[in-house]
Amino acid sequence: MGTLYLVRHGQASFGAENYDQLSELGHRQSHRLGEYLASRGLQFSATIRGSLKRQADTLTGIQKGMGEGASIANQETVWPGLNEYDSHAVIAAIHPMPLPKPDTPALYRQHFRILRDGLTQWMAGVTSPHGMPSYVEFVEGVASALAHVRKNTDGNVLMVSSGGPISTAVGHVLGCPAESTIELNMRIRNTAVSEFNFNPKRMSLISFNNLPHLDGSDYANWITHA
Repeated sequence: MGTLYLVRHGQASFGAENYDQLSELGHRQSHRLGEYLASRGLQFSATIRGSLKRQADTLTGIQKGMGEGASIANQETVWPGLNEYDSHAVIAAIHPMPLPKPDTPALYRQHFRILRDGLTQWMAGVTSPHGMPSYVEFVEGVASALAHVRKNTDGNVLMVSSGGPISTAVGHVLGCPAESTIELNMRIRNTAVSEFNFNPKRMSLISFNNLPHLDGSDYANWITHA
C-alpha cells in the first residue's frame, strides 16, 4: 500500500508569450509546499513528473523547500504522458482567429469559455488540435503513469504534473465521464495537492485540490489558478 501525492505546478506565466515558466510567485508556492511537506515529516520513495519546464521547476522548488536533510528520491522519473494539453491548439481548432491577450476580466472569461468548448470537442473526437495527441491517447498517457506507480513503487510517491493530467487521473480513478474532468480541471489551483491510496491492483481517491501549505492570512494572496 502506498500514497500518491499529485501536485499541480506553481503559477506559470499566463498571457505571456512563453507560458511554460514559473512566475516569481510560482517559485515561492513550490518552495512553500516543500517546507510544509518537510514539516509533516513526509518521506518520498519515488518522484515522477512530466517533461515541461514548469513541472520540473516546481519539483525542484519542492525539493529545495524540504531542505538538505529531507528524505526524497534523488532520481526523477520523467513521464511525458503527464504533460499538459496545448490550450492554444485546443482553442485554435475551433477559433482560428487569435484571441486577444486576456488582460481584462471579460477577456479572461472569454478565453476559458472557448477553451471549455474546445476541450469538449477534442474529447468527443470532433476536432484534432494541431500537434496534439487524440484525447484517447492523452488519457492513455496519464493512465500509464498511474499504472507505473502502482506496479513499480510503494510508500509515498510525489507526482508533479498539470491541471489537465491531474483532473484526467481523478476522472480515470473515479470512472467519471470525460466532460466532468473539464470542471475538475478548471478548479485545480497552483501547487494544489491531491492524494490517492494505491496498491499493485488499484487506486482510490483520498483528497482533491488541497492547499494546506497556504492556509492562513499570510498566504491569502498566494492562491492562484493559472
